[in-house]
Amino acid sequence: MKTIFSPLHAGHSDTLELVAGELVPGFEKPSRAEFIKARVESERLGPILPPEAHDLSAAKRVHAADYIDFLPTVWSAWEAAGHSGPALPFVWPTRGLRGDVRPHAIEARLGFYSFDGGAPFVQGTWDAIKSSYDVALTAAALVNNGERAAFALRRPPGHHTGSAFMGGYCYINNAAVAAQWFRDQGAARVSILDVDYHHGNGTQEIFYARGDVQVLNLHCDPLTEYPFFLGHADERGQDAGEGFNHNYPMPAGTTWERWSAALDDACAGITDYGPDAVIVSLGVDTFEKDPISEFKLKSSDYPLIGRRIAGLSLPTLFVMEGGYAVEEIGINTVGVLTGFEGG
Repeated sequence: MKTIFSPLHAGHSDTLELVAGELVPGFEKPSRAEFIKARVESERLGPILPPEAHDLSAAKRVHAADYIDFLPTVWSAWEAAGHSGPALPFVWPTRGLRGDVRPHAIEARLGFYSFDGGAPFVQGTWDAIKSSYDVALTAAALVNNGERAAFALRRPPGHHTGSAFMGGYCYINNAAVAAQWFRDQGAARVSILDVDYHHGNGTQEIFYARGDVQVLNLHCDPLTEYPFFLGHADERGQDAGEGFNHNYPMPAGTTWERWSAALDDACAGITDYGPDAVIVSLGVDTFEKDPISEFKLKSSDYPLIGRRIAGLSLPTLFVMEGGYAVEEIGINTVGVLTGFEGG
């Protein structure tokens, strides 16, 4: 399996995030990608290739154009306002406030285009975001051109990003971008299988009223876990998308037996849907030692995930999402990929 990777991800570093009333060092850090890359190399998964550059037109097929245009301007506007630390919002247009008028102040525009305090900017953030986007589209092209599978090893991740908002370490929803790109290349249907511990709220929001992209999320119950306000089992899609959104919320402490049953059901749903391609939002924060998650999967479980996905016998794009047990993130991520290769 070919891996696409860019060293520009490392520019998004030394960030802070707002968690439970505290500004803390960001869990989403460059070492995540470097541990995975090292494991890809040591396991001889396949060649590691650089991405090709793409314009932002594909991003604007699933995201609001003004949102995408905003992202490259953040750091310069933050500095022009006299700030030096990581750029974070501190006010959001919640219920009772106007959300239809974009303010001029950068502090407020950050809130206008986000849903939490978990998507900071530093000087190298935009270059990392753009490289992540390029990595995903380059890997998608490999699959579209006949590769059985490809791995987009990129950060920052993307599945919390909606059509016009960032959050949860995510800025461009590259799984959604790739799904639309496959559709634009002629795929009649695409499935997105999100196996991250946290619900892919952005992916759901983007495709919720569409029937040409099926979205399946396996995640911790939003009654108790981030992102809290989306991801319930009764969210099945609307209008043309009715019946094409599938959520599998599970309680903290979930082990392989229950989690794998949800995966089997999701894969059966993909088979019934009959897509031309599958995109896997590959989060490995389901691991028992993950510092910000509460599932109990073991390293030995991850090859089984890959093997089950391989059983779909469909062109497959793996897009890296979460996973924060840094020492094991490479083992678990590559475990999925080698399991797929052997399946």
